[in-house]
Amino acid sequence: MRNEKLYDAVVIGGGPAGLTAALYLARARYRVLVIEREQFGGQITITSEVVNYPGVGLASGAELTETMRQQAEDFGAEFMSAEVTSLVPEGDIKTVHTTKGELQCFGIIIATGAHPRMIGFEGEAEFRGHGVAYCATCDGEFFTGKEIFVVGGGFAAAEESVFLTKYAKHVTILVREEDFTCAKAVADEARNHPKISVLYETEVESVSGDTALRSIRYRNNKTGEVTEHHAEEGDTFGVFVFAGYEPETALVRDIVKLNEYGYVVTDNNRKTDIEGLYAAGDICEKNLRQVVTAVSDGAIAATELEKYAAAMQKKTGIIPEIPMRVNAEKPTQESTQSGSGFFSTEVCAQLDSVFSKMERCLVLKLYLDEQPLSEELKEYMEAMAERTDKLSVQIAENAESEEFRPCVRICQADGTETGLAFHGVPGGHEFSSFVLGLYNAAGPGQPIDAQDKADIARITKPLEIQVLVTLSCTMCPELVTAVQKIAAENPHVTAEVYDVNHFPKLRQQYQVMSVPCLVANGETVSFGKKNLRQVLDLIV
Repeated sequence: MRNEKLYDAVVIGGGPAGLTAALYLARARYRVLVIEREQFGGQITITSEVVNYPGVGLASGAELTETMRQQAEDFGAEFMSAEVTSLVPEGDIKTVHTTKGELQCFGIIIATGAHPRMIGFEGEAEFRGHGVAYCATCDGEFFTGKEIFVVGGGFAAAEESVFLTKYAKHVTILVREEDFTCAKAVADEARNHPKISVLYETEVESVSGDTALRSIRYRNNKTGEVTEHHAEEGDTFGVFVFAGYEPETALVRDIVKLNEYGYVVTDNNRKTDIEGLYAAGDICEKNLRQVVTAVSDGAIAATELEKYAAAMQKKTGIIPEIPMRVNAEKPTQESTQSGSGFFSTEVCAQLDSVFSKMERCLVLKLYLDEQPLSEELKEYMEAMAERTDKLSVQIAENAESEEFRPCVRICQADGTETGLAFHGVPGGHEFSSFVLGLYNAAGPGQPIDAQDKADIARITKPLEIQVLVTLSCTMCPELVTAVQKIAAENPHVTAEVYDVNHFPKLRQQYQVMSVPCLVANGETVSFGKKNLRQVLDLIV
């Protein structure tokens, strides 16, 4: 008996481990779905250069993982952008609850990865986003021409220190151990760089300041000597923490066995202590966390799940039905661009899918000036509107405040504003969040649970939310999507998104040195990625 609503496997997490697992399962002709709540590709997408992946001379993390994703898709893997809220792993058929509905499958692979670890020195939490940062790609530019301190002695600390020299006046690495703990070749690149100094056996004691960092105090553990660095008058500096990662195990904390550090315990075949539940990648207990080991984990877990799925098919008599692919051939070179030249064939297909589901027409109202950025925004929006009769572009006659242009405001067909707006050009990692914003504004929008819907309805007074982002930040889209969903659901809420690189006055006003940054009614300022529930907990 065939079942079109059942999957052989659901992979939770779209990083290298999850994508590899999907590739192996799909190639073996099992039906597999990959669910990712943020950006497919995982943490490695923020790395500008990957040089130690076998067989690949040089590639960015985004390029490498996009190739993995495309390979998996070519073999028939399916993908969903959603958040998994809970699991029911018991029984032959397991249930996965997501923000887009309920799914059923024989087996599950957990590949949710890890997030940067805070050290806990005095002032770290207080100045997060005001000088203390965890992502060089996202936040390095904020410290152009300034001193930067890097905390850590591992691979990330050494590699990202070199990256930060693109912006910094000078980089000082504070290594707690006697030497770096990463490969000598990587460490040598950092210690031999003319713009980098390295202090060994040194730990940060505290950072302090006012609206931004003004001083840092660190101690030599061998000599006991304490050093204080003070920024020049009116200036600041950055502290980037690369002290490893904490596993994203909240989803399975009460389901599978974890070790003392919170990592999932598996056997050599990446099986957990729950039948049919596997783990792969940085979430696992292991000695080395690199792309190459994540890929290995994904392949091993998938191979084991293949056997499990085959046994379940035989036991239940149910075979998940793999959807027929409309066109499995790769597009030709001539067909990779749309008529406007903006979107690839793959992106056009994704846009068409979203636009076909929109219930109402929308107007993209543009507020422009003489900047080249305004022309780019105009061309971008017109290219999007060319693909559907659900969108139209209108140039506003009354000018938006000059300091906040260019801007696109999403309006209903009668001109009523939905409360959603983007200042700048919504490209890079904000492209998907902008498209989701259109979908949420036009309806039916992304489904949310009853409690979240009720909490959104509780907002009865005007609430102006600003979200400051950069287009290179992989942590920003989740917050943007959450805030836009709230604004789409409640007319009292507005969601204004800014590419902060083009609005320095706003960045200065809130002393923004990290993204994403959420500002509510010009008063509440919060940094870091957040999902819908976390945003509601902050503002309701």
